[in-house]
Amino acid sequence: MAPESEQDVLPRATFVEAFARAASSLVPDAFSIAIVLTFATLLAAVGWVGATPAEAVRAWGQGLWTLLPLSMQIAFVVFGGYLLAVSPPVARAIRFIASLPKTPAQAVGFAAFTSMGITWLNWGVGLVASAILVKAIAARRPDANYPLLVSAGYLGMGVTWHAGPSGTVPLLFAGRDSFMIRDGLIAAPVPLRETIFSASSLIFTLVAALILGLVAVLLAKRSALITPPLIRPDEPTLVPESQPGNQAPATFADRLSHSRLVPLSLGLLGLVFMASEWMAGRFALSLDMVNLIVLALALVFHRNVSSLLAHVEEAAKPLHGIVLQFPLYAGIYGIIKDTGLVSRLADVFLSVATPESLPTVVFWYSAFLNYWVPSGGAKWAMEAPYLLKSTFALGVEPAKIALAYSYGDMATNLIQPFWAIPLLGLAKLEFKHILGYELIFFAVYSTLAVVALRLI
Repeated sequence: MAPESEQDVLPRATFVEAFARAASSLVPDAFSIAIVLTFATLLAAVGWVGATPAEAVRAWGQGLWTLLPLSMQIAFVVFGGYLLAVSPPVARAIRFIASLPKTPAQAVGFAAFTSMGITWLNWGVGLVASAILVKAIAARRPDANYPLLVSAGYLGMGVTWHAGPSGTVPLLFAGRDSFMIRDGLIAAPVPLRETIFSASSLIFTLVAALILGLVAVLLAKRSALITPPLIRPDEPTLVPESQPGNQAPATFADRLSHSRLVPLSLGLLGLVFMASEWMAGRFALSLDMVNLIVLALALVFHRNVSSLLAHVEEAAKPLHGIVLQFPLYAGIYGIIKDTGLVSRLADVFLSVATPESLPTVVFWYSAFLNYWVPSGGAKWAMEAPYLLKSTFALGVEPAKIALAYSYGDMATNLIQPFWAIPLLGLAKLEFKHILGYELIFFAVYSTLAVVALRLI
């Protein structure tokens, strides 16, 4: 029997189509949602807590720029991750991995497990590298189910990123200069050995990745062929690497731009600094340190400054949302923290949660809010005051709440298109084409996470 075409398969997924249409018509852009949340928080401070309008506005204005360091840290995760993902060694590794699958099911499996592995190490790198890998595999395995292949390449953002060394919330809990320490929300940093590097979190993440990867492979073995649109075997599958001209650089400035020594020396300087911190016993993972590692490797891996700068404009394109949205998150944080709204919101959680159920409640709350405010974990700033107040009131370990929040933040990434934009843009698909598979992944991962939170 001839394989079904995309037109034959997709119209039968009526629920998926309806969900995709509803999501596209009801869910506005993240910046608009941040504005709505700002005024909703102002109204809650005035109408529910009893703050005067002047007090609420003052709290908003004073909070607006308090999270600029965090904004820059998150922006650099994406920016630096892009530069590292398109460097020649990473590009060669992607080409090698793309050549390994020998069957359609293997193609989906390689995309799934590679995406989850890279994104666990660094979500900024994984976001871009996964998109490039999917395109490279699709060009070599045109017999693979293309939407499923793309769906598998997105699993890293829904299963592993917030449980890895670049996970925003665990790093904020561990940071000595975190806003939570500065504002007295927690008394002391929570070490990463109690969150992402705890045995329970590592085991859960490994089990979840294995199960989700196997689900993807099983779907590949049972699903119909959908051929890749606009993919040709001879089409470039990687972001082109800037090449120096055939002629030798004519000027001193040209020689400097094309010198291997210039970026290599700066990258090695960063690595030497990290090595010295390690030897002195001062090394600790934080958002700053993670970003330094990525920057140093990007500098070492690119052939010259010209090669690096050729990708800077593309690397900066995804950052506009962070620049616009994060000050609004900080303003909401200021309102919640300084108007008494923190106590009212904490009371809500205390009324519906027990010490045993709070992690599960936080998981679903984080998942729900992430669907509307996808922020790479930075929306934690809005919620930290009242969630932590509830945590300490119920005697729950902060590490459990950090993990519950992180798992929930990942879960709805699978059914929210915001972080899939780089992947979908390169794949030339719409989110509705992968949503059916992502709903399956979301259901499986959420079930595993809720069970794990009861056991941790």
